[in-house]
Amino acid sequence: MHPETRRLILASSSPYRRQLLKRLLVPFECIAPNVAEDALPDESSAHLAARLARLKAESVAALHQDALVIGSDQVLECDGTSIGKPGDEASAARQLATLSGKSVQFYSAVCILDGSTGKSAEGVARIDVWFRELNKNTIDRYLALESVLDCAGSAKAEGLGIALLASVTSSDPTALIGLPLILLTDLLAELDYRVLDAAASR
Repeated sequence: MHPETRRLILASSSPYRRQLLKRLLVPFECIAPNVAEDALPDESSAHLAARLARLKAESVAALHQDALVIGSDQVLECDGTSIGKPGDEASAARQLATLSGKSVQFYSAVCILDGSTGKSAEGVARIDVWFRELNKNTIDRYLALESVLDCAGSAKAEGLGIALLASVTSSDPTALIGLPLILLTDLLAELDYRVLDAAASR
């Protein structure tokens, strides 16, 4: 089978990752993985993101061995502590108050598993973000305008949350939204799947 005709699965229920992958114009499916996202004791944020990305890919690849499966995860780190999704508005407000005026790091990990061969390719993109000083009125106004309960750190950079940020530094411009497409393209090429060839074959 020619690599670019392989079935491609995004192991995610995230609408943001789905929209990002659509940019590459390759045919793919989305299947939600079944993975517990708890951190291990003393686990670094980068390691946590990489481990969860691999677990997500493994969860779906185990049931779809004919496919290339993409797992991805993102973890935010502030002052050496990993910060996840807020879950409710009160937690979101606390997260934004904590991040106010600080430099933080996002780690966006990707793992691709070839279900037919067991081969894998994986990597982590780092994004350095500086938050503006955020007072209570700013935080309350923002949370009234944008739903962020499914967003690590409670600032949705692809939406109004960009107004909360002073600067973003990354070698991969889509990494902050949750799926680093430059890294993903490189990793797919390691498994002999070339995005431009696959897009042209549609």
